[in-house]
Amino acid sequence: MAEVRFPQMSDGDEGTGVVATWYVASGDEVTTSTLIAEVAVDKVDAEVYPPQSGVITLQVAEGVEVAQGSLIATIE
Repeated sequence: MAEVRFPQMSDGDEGTGVVATWYVASGDEVTTSTLIAEVAVDKVDAEVYPPQSGVITLQVAEGVEVAQGSLIATIE
């Protein structure tokens, strides 16, 4: 199983951010080239790609604020 974590986008202390948009749903097959989410911190957005191919399970709902580095999905 691989973990997908919210990227560390702030220097220094651990900030928070939101999963702005999921482009996949739990149970979808993904590859390392699949854009799975867009995340946002303050006024900065970033795209998230999975570390491996497999079936994704989302752990965080769209729009929920989480700490940077938090688990947002798993892939099996």
